Amino acid sequence: MLFLAESAQFWHRTHQLNPRFRLAIVRLNLRNLRMTLAATKRRSTTDRGRRKSNRGGKIVRNVARATRSIAAPDPLMVPTRWVKFIFAIFLLPACAILSETFFTVFARATVTQRLWAAEEFWFFSLGAVLWLIAFLGLPRPIVLYVFGHELTHALWVLLMGGRVSRFRVGCDGGHVVTNKNNFWIALAPYFFPLYSILAIAAYGLLSLFVNVQPYGRLLYAVIGATWAFHFSFTCWMIPKNQTDLSDQGTFFSLVVIYLMNLLLLSVMLILASPQITFAGFGTDLLTNLSNFSQWIADLFESFARRE
Repeated sequence: MLFLAESAQFWHRTHQLNPRFRLAIVRLNLRNLRMTLAATKRRSTTDRGRRKSNRGGKIVRNVARATRSIAAPDPLMVPTRWVKFIFAIFLLPACAILSETFFTVFARATVTQRLWAAEEFWFFSLGAVLWLIAFLGLPRPIVLYVFGHELTHALWVLLMGGRVSRFRVGCDGGHVVTNKNNFWIALAPYFFPLYSILAIAAYGLLSLFVNVQPYGRLLYAVIGATWAFHFSFTCWMIPKNQTDLSDQGTFFSLVVIYLMNLLLLSVMLILASPQITFAGFGTDLLTNLSNFSQWIADLFESFARRE
């Protein structure tokens, strides 16, 4: 209001001056008026933005400023990934011994004990072959695999005493939010055939109420299909830069996955073949272990002689 009153008095005085001089003063006054209004608009816009930002966020007062310190690396501390890599190297002999035992027992059961003629073998193989045909020729059920993958993570978290706070599955992938994690939880979906375990559990549960013995062939077919589902998707997903493997160390993860899958196959072979027992399989395993130890001893002895 004071600015408008001064402008009115100035306008009254300019009427008493020369017309040209009066026009120049009016132009100067209008330019000053535009500059004043522009400055006022800028201040109001700035204040409005400040008011909105203060209104939208929380203001915490009397909070001490946090300082972030980065600890210097301990020269004596060995990275966990290096330890896992060395441990995986020592697991390689176990993989070799178990592989030799498995294929020896399987070849003996197939040739001399006619495992290939058993119904269990044929129905298991039929289920596996049917799934492989579907896997290669039909659209892959990604959501079904992702669901089983994340559910396996969640089950192993619970087995390890952890807690699952979020479980998400979608076409683009999934994740599990938990308060516990280790290499067993991270690698479990790659060696734990969830759907095969569920099929066996369902068969056992139904056997408590009804006679399911006539459906034993169907069980072996379902186990063959679900295990092939697990095996095919595991082989398909491993080369796709899975963080489950890289976080634990790729070499260590691959060794553990191979060893655990081979151990599971050995158990399935023993259960499927009446001629193969756990005692017989263990005897062959100890024999191969003794042979490997003797080979290592001979190797060191030969190096000692050269020196």
